[in-house]
Amino acid sequence: MPLNLKNIPLYVKILLGMALGIGFGLLAVNFGWAKFSSDWISPFGKIFVRLLKLIAIPLILASLIKGVADLKSTAGLSRMGIRTVLMYLATTVIAISLGVGIAYMVKPGNFFPKEQQQTLFEKYSSNVEAGEAKAVEFKDEGPLQFLIDIVPENIVFASSQNSLMLQVIFFALLVGIAILLLPQGKTEAFRKFIDSSNDIVLKIIEIIMMYAPIGVFALMASVITDIAGEDPAGSVSLFKALGMYGICVISGLLILLLVFYPLIAKLLGKIDIGKFMKGIFPAQLMAFSTSSSAATLPLTKKCVEENLDVEDEVSSFVLPIGATVNMDGTSLYQAVAAIFIAQVFAIDLSFADILTIILTATLASIGSAAVPGAGIIMLLIVLASVNIPAEGLALIFAVDRPLDMLRTTVNITGDSMIAVIINRVVSKPEKTQNKL
Repeated sequence: MPLNLKNIPLYVKILLGMALGIGFGLLAVNFGWAKFSSDWISPFGKIFVRLLKLIAIPLILASLIKGVADLKSTAGLSRMGIRTVLMYLATTVIAISLGVGIAYMVKPGNFFPKEQQQTLFEKYSSNVEAGEAKAVEFKDEGPLQFLIDIVPENIVFASSQNSLMLQVIFFALLVGIAILLLPQGKTEAFRKFIDSSNDIVLKIIEIIMMYAPIGVFALMASVITDIAGEDPAGSVSLFKALGMYGICVISGLLILLLVFYPLIAKLLGKIDIGKFMKGIFPAQLMAFSTSSSAATLPLTKKCVEENLDVEDEVSSFVLPIGATVNMDGTSLYQAVAAIFIAQVFAIDLSFADILTIILTATLASIGSAAVPGAGIIMLLIVLASVNIPAEGLALIFAVDRPLDMLRTTVNITGDSMIAVIINRVVSKPEKTQNKL
């Protein structure tokens, strides 16, 4: 029976492309094919990066506006909505801060030899110089300039500059809030337009990800030859740094999964830690295997209702929002990845850059689609916000799939924790009244 490529899952194709790219890169290093790789293989990787950049702005505008607009609720659920979103944003900031702390403590990018860091530094000097100029400007400006820079003067201009992603996010949030404040009848047509636009953008992402195996092959091959040149020892340094990067991400995700979420569920949700972990375990397995919060949503809802005693009206409201807004695992990974890539490229991030990473990753998580592949585009937005070369994405593709599986597990666990807490908060007055 002939092999039908359509039946092979996309992640398997990406892993195959990654493996072939690593293999070709190692051959190029050992047999002096670096120039051939640069001329004939690297361009296909650059095309893939450009495709990701192409869809970043439309994804932010469509997904973020839709995400905020979908927070529409009846008067009885408005307080629940505010509390839910605030708790989601709080856990996201904590997750990102944890990722930043781990990345700076371990410094996985510094496992590259200094001479190879300098090579990459020189190759992408224009990006580095832009970042340094931004840091100098920040020192000369007032303490609130950071807030001023978030507000765009011209949204069209901001949309044309990758480094101004925060301004695009601000505009998208403003549009979403305006939709919420207007009567439903006046915004119905625009809501339908945004829903359709979001569906179109997600389909474009799906099309781009069909090209991903080729793009990943080219990126992996070119990054190995760029870093190692024709020195085989250089590739060893690459994989050592990748291993440390993976350990950093996994450590942060496990802290959230096994320590932070159960503890907060116990303290604020008043639920036994063992019951919480056992109750959500089936959904965790599903999330780990699918790498999709959206695909896991029905099972997550079933678990929190049947195993964690969450009311249907709470789970029906909190969990779908969480699949769009709450991306703790993804946000932590983006923070670690951004700092790791910066360290590899010998880019010194200022305190302002760190704040930008935290803020951008937090806001970008609101517009992150709950499907495989969207996280890498959101990472591109975070990198662009602090002028880190987008080509650094190639460094993390090698270990992205298993990390994606784990961070999706973290995402749905965080959703479940918030559902437990919100259920206790909103049901407490009712229970008290019943007792009286």
